[in-house]
Amino acid sequence: MVFLGLVVLSLFRVLLVGSQPTQSSQQTSSPSPNAGEQSPLASADNLSFPWSRLRLPRYIIPLHYHLLLHPNLTSLTFTGSVQIQIDVQNNTNWVVLHSKGLQISNATILDQDLAHLSDKVLPVLHNPSHEQIGIFSPRVLSSGQKYFLYMEFGAELAEGFYGFYKSTYRTSTGETRTLASTHFEPTSARMAFPCFDEPSFKANFSVRIRRSSEYMSLSNMPVVKTVEGNDGLLEDQFDASVKMSTYLVAFIICDFKSVTATTSSGVQVSIYAAPEKWLQTGYALKVAVQMLEFYEEYFNIPYPLPKQDLIAIPDFQSGAMENWGLTTYRETSLLFDPLTSSISDQLWVTMVIGHELAHQWFGNLVTMEWWNDIWLNEGFARYMEYISVEATYPDLKVEEYLLHTCFAAVGADSLNSSRPISSPAENPTQIKEMFDTVSYDKGACVLHMLRHFLTDEVFQSGIVRYLRKYSYRNALNQDLWDSLANTCSEEDFISGKHCYSSNQASKNAYLFAGEHMDLTAMMNTWTLQKGLPLVTVTRKGPRLLLRQDRFLRTVLPSDPLWSALQQGFLWHIPLTYKTDASSTIHRHLMTTQTDSLHIGEEVSWVKLNTDMTGYYVVNYEDGGWDEMAKLLRENHTALSYKDRTHLIHNAFQLVTAGHLPLDKALDLIGYLELETHNVPLLEGLGYLKFFYRLIEKRNEFELTSNIATYILQFFRAIIDRQTWTDRGSVSERRLRTEVLSLACHLDDPPCLEQARHSFKDWLQSNSTLNLPTDVARIVYSVGAQDDHGWAALLHTYNISPSAAQKNKILYALTCSRSSSKLRRLLELGLEGKVIRSQDLSSLILMVASNPQGHNLAWNFVKNNWDTLVQKFQLGSFCIRNILIGTTGQFSSPEELTDVQFFFESIKEQASQLRATQIALENVHKNVRWVQRNLETLRNWMKKQME
Repeated sequence: MVFLGLVVLSLFRVLLVGSQPTQSSQQTSSPSPNAGEQSPLASADNLSFPWSRLRLPRYIIPLHYHLLLHPNLTSLTFTGSVQIQIDVQNNTNWVVLHSKGLQISNATILDQDLAHLSDKVLPVLHNPSHEQIGIFSPRVLSSGQKYFLYMEFGAELAEGFYGFYKSTYRTSTGETRTLASTHFEPTSARMAFPCFDEPSFKANFSVRIRRSSEYMSLSNMPVVKTVEGNDGLLEDQFDASVKMSTYLVAFIICDFKSVTATTSSGVQVSIYAAPEKWLQTGYALKVAVQMLEFYEEYFNIPYPLPKQDLIAIPDFQSGAMENWGLTTYRETSLLFDPLTSSISDQLWVTMVIGHELAHQWFGNLVTMEWWNDIWLNEGFARYMEYISVEATYPDLKVEEYLLHTCFAAVGADSLNSSRPISSPAENPTQIKEMFDTVSYDKGACVLHMLRHFLTDEVFQSGIVRYLRKYSYRNALNQDLWDSLANTCSEEDFISGKHCYSSNQASKNAYLFAGEHMDLTAMMNTWTLQKGLPLVTVTRKGPRLLLRQDRFLRTVLPSDPLWSALQQGFLWHIPLTYKTDASSTIHRHLMTTQTDSLHIGEEVSWVKLNTDMTGYYVVNYEDGGWDEMAKLLRENHTALSYKDRTHLIHNAFQLVTAGHLPLDKALDLIGYLELETHNVPLLEGLGYLKFFYRLIEKRNEFELTSNIATYILQFFRAIIDRQTWTDRGSVSERRLRTEVLSLACHLDDPPCLEQARHSFKDWLQSNSTLNLPTDVARIVYSVGAQDDHGWAALLHTYNISPSAAQKNKILYALTCSRSSSKLRRLLELGLEGKVIRSQDLSSLILMVASNPQGHNLAWNFVKNNWDTLVQKFQLGSFCIRNILIGTTGQFSSPEELTDVQFFFESIKEQASQLRATQIALENVHKNVRWVQRNLETLRNWMKKQME
């Protein structure tokens, strides 16, 4: 959408520097006043907005914000003032910055001695479409000088989850308490105070907050002084912050309680929560202290602030936010109740804290230059979750989950609607859409590949170099590659520092498997083009013939579009492979379309992409998959559990892409009756579960029944082995939850009987019995099938102080087979009182996964689209999840047409969203999958029934 195509000159013909960076930028109307003279003050009516671009001009740099805020939690409004010290780098009459929804009552500019440049209030022009304001100074602001921009403003506390917004919680006595919190990333600091709201405009922030004595206030830095005003209000004055981007500023006014500990280096760590949830903060405190200590050691850079607060906000759209020194969390991401939180809940809390604290270095200390490279923040933080949790909590076996992160990335990236890791993003909607699977999951998996390629030691020293060099600054992709390749400027090189010159780096960056390689050239193939490679392997005697193509799941090689969609794609692929001839992991860098490897005549099998450290799919041609199936049947432990899981994943991805018949993939997982490791078991079970979920929504009663029977027969021994307890390792407990959940969903009599018995006990205890946390959700889901059980669960949901328990109950409530109950849940979610708005998007997806709620959820989205966009904002991950999730299991041409018709009806919004393209492509993929594979699945299942 284009709002202002050209820079409109005001009646004074002010030229904005950045548009025309010339000396004429100091001119106003003829005759031109000298820099020190006043020209007649024009009213705002006589001025045109001076700037037409979405990005702010570069010629005014903010240095320090002095911010005062006074939120009123009774009237749900706030007032404030901000004094911004600015550095002017070209002569100009205009200051252009961001503001959204703020009423600015006063604006003035002062010189370095705090003398007013004008004796009148300055005109403020608004450009709402770009969320910008322009302040006109009749006296020219001179290049090389510093000034102070002072503004007073006010607004209502925002509804929703962005900006400075209100949140509430209810006490056990039924009293509703209010708090005010912030969430600014990516572009919402401008909703709380006028600011230069782009990540490269780093500045220091001195915050003061006025409040009544019943509340406390928090911000990025510690309080240095609290003073009482004449009106009885208290004013908290916070220490000046380090240099940081506006999206990391945070302030909260609440009446929470906290627990505190200190790290070995003296950082004070506190966990805040609503008073009645205070007892659920202990685990997070332990994790946060250990994580901070781990990161200080790993990055070899001290945490630069004196404190780190972590706070559970009752209304919070995302999982958590990394505001420097004051990280904010959804309650389920921070609070852990041993009586109601499962092992999966514990792992989630640990990983989210690991993610947000990694950001204190990756993102906060060093920030991407612009949102097109948000993966430098999010991909690193996602990957550091795994590194930090593996180091601090090895019992949680977090490495077992990294495979699934990469599988999720492959799923998104193998659609034509994917995007490169680094992609253009200009307006707020496009920027919000950058926070997706590609930035987080693909980013993490590409880093994982790079770490294994370079070795742990080289990778770690490279990122430490990157963090040190760009501390308190902004960085680009290239800066990371240069740091990892150990390059530096000629000046650094001459001064004797231990690094390559940039010229040497291109020749000598790394010696890998006997080959010199250019790290930048390699990594550009992974970050600047979308998609991922499919490596096809053919055995010819002692040689392996290799071919790389772009891997697409929605276009078959036989389709006319195929060759056009392959054009121009080439990756530098760090291949790894193992054979039966040795235990060595072999390495080879593939930089061409075709290649070959000498492996020797004596080798009987070869497995590429060892432990899936590489981000690529492998297809074994000419009987290669038969070899793999035979190996798994006869000696599956010859491969690691990661390799076995990877083979299962690749096989079923290749089925969807038309490279492998479905029956071959199903035959491959026949070995699972011998499998003892839970990760490959869960991967194979996951595909069977997906087929069941897809088919049960298609009125294919016989096939649905056959799949259910097959799963229950095939996994009978595993199902019967499960206990309804919380005993065992993390991996065993996770398998228990998944297996029993599916067994009860498939109406397995022993499973249902045990669940009903446990639910009856729970009801008789008046909902006070603590069920084993691993099976609580299953018990609730079975209990929700009758009216009495459903009503009892809804009542417990309403009063439970545990967010983890509420999550399990909400899922159970959506398992009802009653359409009217499902409809009621959706209405409660929309209303936002019993079921909070923050949970509405996941509620919609839970209802959509129920065969009885499948179309109900989609119709709900269509009928309430405008309300949903208003609640969550276009481009947000909630809107993306709603669109992709509710349509994710549509598989008929009629459903595809319906989705196309709806997207056509919201064309203006849909055209701004990549999510609509992804949703359509997913449905199209499902339609094609059913057309090609339904009969094969039917016949294969019939054979198993014989």
